[in-house]
Amino acid sequence: MSMKIYILAIISFLVGTSEFVISGILDMLANDVGVSLAAAGQLITVYSLAYAIGTPILIAVTARMDRRKLMLWALSLFFIGNLITVLTSGYAMLLGARIILAISTGVFMVVALTVAAKIAQPGKQGGAIATVLLGFNLALILGVPLGRIIAGSYDWKIIFTGIGLLSLLAMFVLMLTIPKSEGEEPVPIRQQLALLKNPRISIALSIGFFWIFGYMILYTYITPFLLTVTGMSERMVSIGLFAFGLASLLGSQVGGYGVDKWGIPRTMIGGLIFHSGILFLLTALSHSSLFVLPLLMLWSFFAWFTGPVQMGNLISMAPQASGIILSLNNSIVQLGMAVGAVVGGVIVDNMSLTAVGWFGGIGVAIAIIPAIFSLSMRRKSVTQEQQLRVFNKS
Repeated sequence: MSMKIYILAIISFLVGTSEFVISGILDMLANDVGVSLAAAGQLITVYSLAYAIGTPILIAVTARMDRRKLMLWALSLFFIGNLITVLTSGYAMLLGARIILAISTGVFMVVALTVAAKIAQPGKQGGAIATVLLGFNLALILGVPLGRIIAGSYDWKIIFTGIGLLSLLAMFVLMLTIPKSEGEEPVPIRQQLALLKNPRISIALSIGFFWIFGYMILYTYITPFLLTVTGMSERMVSIGLFAFGLASLLGSQVGGYGVDKWGIPRTMIGGLIFHSGILFLLTALSHSSLFVLPLLMLWSFFAWFTGPVQMGNLISMAPQASGIILSLNNSIVQLGMAVGAVVGGVIVDNMSLTAVGWFGGIGVAIAIIPAIFSLSMRRKSVTQEQQLRVFNKS
């Protein structure tokens, strides 16, 4: 595979770390800024909302721009977001920095995936896209626990100082290695949203919303949950976060394999049932550190097991508009993350840290309802297509 693809993957790891690392240092950030855990959690909400709403708009507006130039602009904005994060001590400015980081990350990732597909060898486009996505997902495996260790040893702002400086280096490397490539004909937002009028697609997209909604209720507050409820040490939390990230990578790989081996219906319903059930178990046994670590890994495994299944399900519904439907799914998932972080904050403020686990399990369980409806509609559609083929032959 071309070195250019790996460069895009490394930069994806960098921008991904800026998104995920907040969950690993939420308690430290809250103490430093002087806000509650719930208020600090809203930094994740604002990020997700800005990503979900801002990315498709900016991609549509900048569609005709040279792809390399657009990635450089996105990284420039990304550097500014990190600079504001490091220099500010106020909560309002941090919110502003998260918005800048979200839209710059969103634009960079969409363009990087497009460029990776363009510069890959014929027949290797899928592998190129997967490599860039792997870089982004590695931020969850390595970026979050490393961020926790760095913040615990020094200061959480060191993380964003490092990311900011590395983004300048990334711009220089990108300028030298990635060739210019023409933009594309813009797809109007109205045309993108028109797909939502299809009940099959809108119900299928809601699966992703509730799946990530339930996940984020607990994940937003995972570090204080492990420290306070489970009673883990700092060292064990770092190990737990690393194990969590590793299991997420394994889960997404097995989920992709499951689609081919067991089919979408079994893989999706099974994954959601296990995801929800493990969240209930994790909460029920949260005071026993002996059970928490394996349950944490199982939760992450089944949470990210659903990702490729959901994508496969959506692409099968509208293969001629796969790019648009995956972009819509990305926005819906980010909205689910935003709502999950808000609901988690309300629960932490008004109930307890333990309660986020119970509500997270309920949130994921809700996703089973649209999944059953969606798969039932899918079955009917396949049956009708088969009947139509038989009719045409006769």
